[in-house]
Amino acid sequence: MTAMAALPEAAVEIGPVRLVNPLEHPGWDAWLENVPERSIFHSSAWARVLHETYGHRPCYFCRFAGERLAAMLPVMEVASPLTGRRGVSLPFTDFSPALEGQPGAAGELYPAAVEHGRVRRWKYLECRGSLEKWTGARPSVAFYGHAVELGPDAEAMFGRFGSAMRRGIRKAERDGIQIEFGASVEAMRAYYALHCGTRHRHGLPPQPWRFFEAIARLVFAPGHGFVATARFEGRTIAAAVFLGRGRQALYKFGASDYSQQHLRPNNLLMWEAMKRCSAMGFEILQFGRTSMANEGLRRFKLGFGAREETLEYARHDFRRQAFVSSPDRAEGWANSAFRLLPTPLLRLAGQILYPHAS
Repeated sequence: MTAMAALPEAAVEIGPVRLVNPLEHPGWDAWLENVPERSIFHSSAWARVLHETYGHRPCYFCRFAGERLAAMLPVMEVASPLTGRRGVSLPFTDFSPALEGQPGAAGELYPAAVEHGRVRRWKYLECRGSLEKWTGARPSVAFYGHAVELGPDAEAMFGRFGSAMRRGIRKAERDGIQIEFGASVEAMRAYYALHCGTRHRHGLPPQPWRFFEAIARLVFAPGHGFVATARFEGRTIAAAVFLGRGRQALYKFGASDYSQQHLRPNNLLMWEAMKRCSAMGFEILQFGRTSMANEGLRRFKLGFGAREETLEYARHDFRRQAFVSSPDRAEGWANSAFRLLPTPLLRLAGQILYPHAS
C-alpha cells in the first residue's frame, strides 16, 4: 500500500472541507492513490500545466478521513480583466468529476466551493461531471462522452469495432501507413504543426505552444502520456496526444492532414494507440467529449465499439444565485472569421485569447 502524505497544515478550512493547493504539497498524488476513478486531470501535473500556462490558481476542495483522501473537487480560479473571475472544474479539461474515496463523501464539497466563490466574488462556478453529487444542480450544457474497455486480447477488441472501422484500419495497413510513438518535446512539436493546421480548418485558434510544451515536460516526462503519429512516405499525416493515470487513458487531442484522409490514417493510429494503452496497463480509454452537433466525430468514436454516455456540465451564477445555461460554441460566426486569418495571426490570437476564455 502506498504511504499516505501528512495532511497539509496550511490548508484553509471551510467547515469539514479543506481548501488545498496541490502545487504546494509534494504528497498530493499519493493522496489520490486510494481513489480508483482518478484520472490525469486530478493530478498535480495537470494542475501545474494549467497554472504555468495560463496563470490559473488551484483551489481543490478536499475531505479527509484520517490521513486518507475521502473526497476531492478540483477547481481552478480563472481571473481575467476581460472576462472576470470564476471557478472552473477544470479549464481545458473534458471532464473532471469530484472523486470519492468513501461513498457519499463528496456532497459537502460543492457548498464549500460555492461559499468560497461567494467570498472570492466569482461570476460563476462551473463543474464538469458528477452533477448528481451537487444538490439542486441542473445541466448548463451537455456533450457526448465515449469510452472503450481495453484488454490483453487484441482480437477481441478488434472484433467489437464496426465493419467500416475495420476496413479502414486494414486499408491503412495495406497502403503502408506507419505508426510511431514518442514522448519528447520534439514529438509534441510535430503534433503541434498538424494541430495548428487542423484548428485553422475548423476556424479555431490553436492553444499556445507553451501549453503543449508544458504537457510534454510535466506529464509525458514522468511517463503519463505520449504522442502517436501516422507517417506515409516519410511525412507525418496524422497525430494524437494521449494522457493516462490510474486505470484510465485519455485521447486528448487529434490532428491530421485533411488531404490524406482517404488513407484512413486516424483509424490505424487509434487502433495502435489502444493496443499501446492496454500494454501500459490501462483498463479504459476515454475519447473525451464530443459536441452533440458533430455527428461525424461521434460516428468515428462509436466505430471503435465505444460505449456512449452524456457528459453534463453545471454552471452556478453567483449574481442570479441560480444554475444557468451556457451555449455549446461548436460553430458560430467567429469560426468563419478565424478561417480568414493566416496561421501566424491565428496562433497569436490563441496566445491572447485562451487565458481569458478558459
